[in-house]
Amino acid sequence: FFQECSSGVVNEETFKEIYSQFFPQGDSTTYAHFLFNAFDTDHNGSVSFEDFVMGLSILLRGTVQEKLNWAFNLYDINKDGYITKEEMLDIMKAIYDMMGKCTYPVLKEDAPRQHVETFFQKMDKNKDGVVTIDEFIESCQKDENIMRSMQLFENVI
Repeated sequence: FFQECSSGVVNEETFKEIYSQFFPQGDSTTYAHFLFNAFDTDHNGSVSFEDFVMGLSILLRGTVQEKLNWAFNLYDINKDGYITKEEMLDIMKAIYDMMGKCTYPVLKEDAPRQHVETFFQKMDKNKDGVVTIDEFIESCQKDENIMRSMQLFENVI
């Protein structure tokens, strides 16, 4: 962080430049925008070293509840307390763009939309077209694959 941002603060454009180095085969711009907004907890247009470390701390050492809250905040693009199909589709498209055209097997054009439909079938318990934080947390806690993936980084540091 300090190597790229000696001031201890990074703006969104610099964050995107740094993040793009991790995904040279694709376009990470949009996903980096969403990620930046998740780290920019006070919504002041910059991420301080403290903001960054606090976010990483949650992702690496937080409780399951804290990690799921953080993930929900990432997906809730407009921060209204709900994940809509449009928000989830924006996230999915950003992930596919970031992974690039070199993914194997080659992805179909409608793959992001299919992922969104699967997500909503699993998460939208009351079928009202949005996923609340409670629906999100409850569904994730019941999904063995999600819970396993949340534990992957616990022993990294």
